Amino acid sequence: MTFSVVEGGSEKAKPKPEPSDLNTESMNLTAENLSLPYETFLRAATSLKDKVVEETWNRRDQVVDPTVYSGLLGTAFTCLRSYQVTGCRNDLLLCRDIVDTCVTAARASLSNRHVTFLCGSGGVYALGAVVANYMEDLRKRDLFLALFIEVAKEKALPVGPEEGGFGMSYDLMYGRAGFLWGALFLNKHLGEEAVPKDILVPIIDAVLAGGRAGASDIKECPLMYRWHGTRYLGAANGLAGILHVLLHFPLPSEDAEDVKGTLRYLMSKRFPHSGNYPSSEGNPRDKLVQWSHGATGMAITFCKAAQVFPNDRELRDAAIEAGEVVWKSGLVKKMGLADGVSGNAYAFLSLYRLTKESIYEERAKSFASCLYDNAKSLAPANGYSLFQGLAGTACLLFDLLQPQNSRFPGYEL
Repeated sequence: MTFSVVEGGSEKAKPKPEPSDLNTESMNLTAENLSLPYETFLRAATSLKDKVVEETWNRRDQVVDPTVYSGLLGTAFTCLRSYQVTGCRNDLLLCRDIVDTCVTAARASLSNRHVTFLCGSGGVYALGAVVANYMEDLRKRDLFLALFIEVAKEKALPVGPEEGGFGMSYDLMYGRAGFLWGALFLNKHLGEEAVPKDILVPIIDAVLAGGRAGASDIKECPLMYRWHGTRYLGAANGLAGILHVLLHFPLPSEDAEDVKGTLRYLMSKRFPHSGNYPSSEGNPRDKLVQWSHGATGMAITFCKAAQVFPNDRELRDAAIEAGEVVWKSGLVKKMGLADGVSGNAYAFLSLYRLTKESIYEERAKSFASCLYDNAKSLAPANGYSLFQGLAGTACLLFDLLQPQNSRFPGYEL
């Protein structure tokens, strides 16, 4: 297949790019490029989802990794996304079966300290409860919800730094923010009090207290965190991901001002020439443009911040500027959500929902069109997982069918 591009009213064939070209300027994508039609995206999304299911579920020997991020539960999440978009009940039934298998595996392989949605048992139980709710299996829904709330009893979750609470990290992938995201996911689908406030508030307070303690030596920054000793700024293990979760909660004014002040501090860390963001505090390397590190995760977080603080134009501008960085350099060599083209395309979908400007939908479709032709050659060793492989690309293609309802898996709600 080749791309077709309209220039000056005439249609010209655009050669299929080689994989080595995917982060070069030779692609010269523009917002005027014709994107693939709806039916093509639907066929591609379904085909990729079926391939992921075949490789990770039908051909499985044993479940080594039951998590959302890199394991079998990511396949369940992909099937759920397919069901949400297409209404195909077989996908929902398949999702249920995969979740049940992951529950057994998680009990055997994940410790009580693995609490997050992306990388822990919190994701297994949260996804299980939501799927059971879709199936109107109230008994099973309540069972999974109770198991999730049992995870909340992990003693380190609500312990602040004043009580020696640095034992559990604060980040999205492995820490307290990742557990809070799972609770937000449940409350979105099951009702606001599915996970009660009296469970969540002490954890939120611990995250804020930990951030203030971590920023005690930075005058301009109200909140800061370390992961394995490093002050990361990005979405996966850093500041942007933690702030993104906090932005979903109705915080008291003082806490909200600290979140806003920290967002402004993040803005000040932009590289002056490129507009990209460093992966960690003081890191001079200006290379990574992805969800995990760099402008992509920042764009999505600033989009959320612009919705929470609609009168703050700087936050909206920061989101748009980060999106421009992704457009200019975000057609990277990998394909996944974490560090590839699929994740970068979601920055444009976030901007589309924020601004309602069609250019961002077209940019997302342009990136997806590249993936359509190059998914196999771009697939990494872990080629079928949600965050590193084809499952994330399938979710992107499904989301492009309803861009107004799109959500970055495991990050946006």
